[in-house]
Formats: sequence, structure tokens, C-alpha cells
Amino acid sequence: MESRVVVVHAEEDPMPGVVNPGPHQTYRNPRVSVEDRELGPLHPHRVRVAPIYAGLCGTDVHVVQTNPKTGYIKCSAPLHIPAWGRIIGHEGVARVLEVGSEVRHVEPGAVVTFESISVCHFCDVCRRGNFNQCLRAKLVGLETDGLFGTVVDMPSLLTHDVSDLVGQQKHLKAAACVEPAGVAYVACRNTRVSGGEVVVIFGAGPIGLLAAMLCKLVFGASAVHVVEPLTLRRNLARQWSDAVYDVEEFFADPPRSVDVVIEASGALDNLDRVFRCLNANSRVTLLARSGEPLTLSAVDRMITNSVSIVGSRGHLGGAFADVLRLYRCGRLPLDAIVSDVLEGPEALAEVLASPDGMEKNSCKILAHFGDPA
Repeated sequence: MESRVVVVHAEEDPMPGVVNPGPHQTYRNPRVSVEDRELGPLHPHRVRVAPIYAGLCGTDVHVVQTNPKTGYIKCSAPLHIPAWGRIIGHEGVARVLEVGSEVRHVEPGAVVTFESISVCHFCDVCRRGNFNQCLRAKLVGLETDGLFGTVVDMPSLLTHDVSDLVGQQKHLKAAACVEPAGVAYVACRNTRVSGGEVVVIFGAGPIGLLAAMLCKLVFGASAVHVVEPLTLRRNLARQWSDAVYDVEEFFADPPRSVDVVIEASGALDNLDRVFRCLNANSRVTLLARSGEPLTLSAVDRMITNSVSIVGSRGHLGGAFADVLRLYRCGRLPLDAIVSDVLEGPEALAEVLASPDGMEKNSCKILAHFGDPA
């Protein structure tokens, strides 16, 4: 069977003098192409699917964007681009065409959405139940081939059946947004957001918007403040925020009492600037990757007030089930973050080929590959 896929190629050229370079110090000159690929025999534990909608994540954009200071790609997440290229994309919903010989929990014809982290289940971290931090984890669309194609193969263990959502396009679009919603959900859970608390969210991209939505509608925050430099995204954030600011507008008169900060922008200087507004026992969660260092000048305040800073990665550990239940009962309007829908791999590749400035005119972009049969 043949598939038409969106592939990223890049030169592997690690920065001289850098010990254990990250992807943002290894790959340069990225280029995007649409290619026809022949699918081989289906692995016994995988499913062959036809994507319906696939979401474009900020990480996908960073794979094809270059840092003007270094010439290397911006992506600092775990990434491997082989000589023949990487099929990117890790958010989406698809129709199952065929299942491997060892697959028992999903059948051909089902419509499924996907987790995006393959774990080993055997390392000490997995055996403690901390699957998001699996020592042998592989990220779909970054370390293994992903969803941006007309037909792709995926690990069967990553599937969640959403066949009941077929019938309306808004439900299918929402199903394509479950993965980023799961990431935001785990971040809120890791930050222990609770009723009555004041939350500040930096960044109103899809993850930041979903975090605001969850804090307001699910976790019971008394006030949600969103800080975002782009007008379109600020306007979207107003639906789930008590106050929305440009960056300098926020720091001109910040809240005097903050319990939780969720950093979803990658602009880490903001954390140092907001730190003196934090209450005792407040919590800070870092979500966005930039490859940049974090500098704090108020470390004494952090110690005195028992302020916690944690990193948050992933959506495993039950987040998908919770997010889908919340959507099905009408409490989480996931499709509301979708700003654009592109038709087919060619349109998606065209956008990725010129990614700079994309954020100014969009929030969550979906690629539409086909409709369920």
C-alpha cells in the first residue's frame, strides 16, 4: 500500500565543542517535502490507519524553523532524523484500516485518537508508574515516524477508541486535540491547581489555551491570568480567562498574589520577572521547550516561601481517559482552539516550508487528510 506523507530532512552536523548536543545543536538546514512511501508488511503489534485530522504542534514547527543566531533547528525535544527523513506529526484522529496479528483491543473500522509516547513498560521508572518519564521512551513524529500522511502505521497501544464521536466534524476536530489537552491536563495535575487559587499562564498557544480552559472549567481556579504577545491568541484566551495581557502590560501591574504559574511560552525571562509575585507554597510548571537556560535572581525568596518549580512532560497516566470523559459530557470544548484547517499533505507541507510568522495568524492548525468511511 502506498502513502503520501510529509517528510522533514535535515543535515546532521553537531556543533563543535558541545558535549552531548541536543537536536537544536545537531540538525541544520531543514527542508520539507511530500513523498510517496510504500508501506511494508504490518507489524504484529501495530495498526494501519488513515488519518482524518492531524494537528500541527509547536514542536513540529520548531523542527523546521532555524535559530537565526546558530543556524540550527529550534527543536530541543528528543528527535532523530534519519538519512531518509522523518515523517512528523503526533496529534490526530484516524480510521483503522488494518490491525496486526497480535492486536486484540481495536478492530478495523474503528476511529481512534493517539497518545504520542511509546514506553518500554520495563524500566524502573515505568515500573513505578511514571510512564511520561520512561527511560526508553520514543516520541512519535520525532524519534519514530508520525501521523502526517494519507496512510500510516502506529503502535496499537497508543490508540483510544473515539468511534462514538464520528458524525460531526467538530467532534473529529476535538478528537485530534486530545493529545495537547492531555499535556495541559498533566501539567495542571502536576502543579496541583485547586479551587480558589490564582493562576498565571504565560503563552496562549494551544497548550496555554488548554491549560487556561482546564484551570477555569475543571480545576476550579478562582482567577486565570493569561499573558500573550499575539492579538489573535489573546482574543481566544478571553473565553477562559479573567484577565488577558500583553507581556509589558502584565508586568506594569501584575497580580500581587499568585499561587500557580504555568510557563507555556518558552520565554523563560518572564519567570524571573514574576517570581516576587508568588505566594508562599506556590508552584511553577515549565511546559514549553526553548533550549535556553533558566535564571532566577530571587532564589532566597524561593527558599523562604517554599516555592516549587517542576518540569512537566507528557499525557500518560490516565489523562486521555479523563480528557475524553470531560469532552463527552460537554465540559471541555476542545475544538474551540482550532483556528485553521488545511486540506491534504501538500497544503500542510507548504505551510511548514515557510513557518516563520505562522503563530501571528493562527492557533491550533489541523490538516484534513480525509473523512471516515
